Amino acid sequence: MLEHQIKMGRDALFNLLSANHMLIRKRKRRVQTTQSYHWLRKYPNLIKDFIPTAPNQLWVSDITYWQTENGYVYISFITDAYSHKIVGFHVAETLESIETIQALKMALSGLINEPGNHFELIHHSDRGVQYCHHEYVKLLQDNDIKISMTENGDPLENPIAERVNGIIKEEYLQDYKVNNIYEARKVLAFVVKLYNEERPHNSISNLIPSDVHKNNIKTKKLWKNYYKKYTTIVNQLQD
Repeated sequence: MLEHQIKMGRDALFNLLSANHMLIRKRKRRVQTTQSYHWLRKYPNLIKDFIPTAPNQLWVSDITYWQTENGYVYISFITDAYSHKIVGFHVAETLESIETIQALKMALSGLINEPGNHFELIHHSDRGVQYCHHEYVKLLQDNDIKISMTENGDPLENPIAERVNGIIKEEYLQDYKVNNIYEARKVLAFVVKLYNEERPHNSISNLIPSDVHKNNIKTKKLWKNYYKKYTTIVNQLQD
């Protein structure tokens, strides 16, 4: 750009690209993991403008898919929104609610050894049948966890969960080839351990999720969302 006598920083460049709809978004996933057209009770979104200030104030949940050598398997994640630590996970061959409950049980078992007060904990998810299932809801209610759900299919209503899905699949799982559910479970456990204990995040001061979660370290976001709507226009008269 210097040969055209244009000086522009990275943030300004991305703002300009965003304003002119020139940023490339990722393709939407092809496998449907959310079935929200059902008769089960759906809960309101409790986390609009809510920013957690410590671990175990907000858990975000989502289900994604993983293509193996013999077809798809489905992964349920529960992530702490403050530390970005994956506190519960489970991989299965079906999308049955009983499989998603296993991830929740893992997350709940970790609360026994977690420091701090979690009595104001909120569990946020989409409106999929797995999260509205009476057994899943009862498990949350029995542990005095508030239930929050998205209001539509916009990924921005559950951005941390979506981000974790992408990181695990694109930075880790795509490098492994597994042939059955047993291999998939071993690989996923290993990958989650790497993510929790070795991968720094710009969204938590470039620290490690497990360290932030365990020690309740105060953090700040070191990256910017370039997909916000900006008003900068290059040249409205240009052809």
